[in-house]
Amino acid sequence: MSFLKVSDVSKQYDEKNIALEKFNLQVPRGGIVSMVGESGSGKSSLLRIIAGLEVQSSGVVHLGDQKILNPQQKLVPGYDEIQLIHQEYKLYPNSTVEENIARPLLLYNKDYQKQRVEELLGLLSLTEHRDKKPKQLSGGQQQKVAIGRALSIEPEVLLLDEPFSSLDAIQKRELIEELKVIFEALEVTVVFVTHDVDDALLMSEQLLIIQKGKLIQQGNVREVFRKPVNEYVAKLFGYLNRIPGEEKTYIRPSDLRFEPNGLEAKVIKQQYLIHYNLLTVELQGKKETWKVDDASRKYEVGDKMFLTYDEDKLIRFGK
Repeated sequence: MSFLKVSDVSKQYDEKNIALEKFNLQVPRGGIVSMVGESGSGKSSLLRIIAGLEVQSSGVVHLGDQKILNPQQKLVPGYDEIQLIHQEYKLYPNSTVEENIARPLLLYNKDYQKQRVEELLGLLSLTEHRDKKPKQLSGGQQQKVAIGRALSIEPEVLLLDEPFSSLDAIQKRELIEELKVIFEALEVTVVFVTHDVDDALLMSEQLLIIQKGKLIQQGNVREVFRKPVNEYVAKLFGYLNRIPGEEKTYIRPSDLRFEPNGLEAKVIKQQYLIHYNLLTVELQGKKETWKVDDASRKYEVGDKMFLTYDEDKLIRFGK
């Protein structure tokens, strides 16, 4: 049953600038979904509309039975139940970690304030940093403080707008994995927006792909990976090799096998990656170059090979 529901939401800034077009989204209570799309695809506009911070051109957002009002309909925009988190931490520089997290609770009962802040400091592994100022923290720790502040008033929905973009790869990976466990434990509903598929997969197995303001595919990551609706979705997961003579039939580099009875190819480029060598090969007698994963790191530039694949691994798009 949907808890957060976006129905036919459109956003048009002017005649040429359409950010969202009849966008629909349903997320169950406690669900975590990752939304992937390139810059300018409408992701941030959607999150601001969901949070009640931006006026949509048409459509409606519901949280349970509650209609989310936009700034034209509500005197004070926004909702405590829905917290939007950006990559800019927006922490108070002269306040401690503890004070930053406690700030939204100033009007709450003192005992509850103390209990909630202690709970969040422990949950986010920030207890030993409670008396530090933001400048004394790493980027990942600062982002955890920002998330702790958002969680302080026990929101029902967290909207994450590329909040890890400024972190290095190691910090980002560790933080996403840590936060996913926390979000699941708190049973908070999360919409995580990113342009990085790897980040999306670390956060959630449920993917939404947005392109030019439209939701073009959603589902379990395995379904989206194996059956992308178009080339844009397929290429989010990496390289595609076009089957010679087939305009819309492709094979992924990871699905190719080295076998004697396959297509003859010659290595023209080799790149050393973390888990394999990425080869660029030229198909014999074809005007095609392919990318090939060489996990054994066996082949060098100039080497010949024979490549084959299983028919069920082919990716085909409609005409």
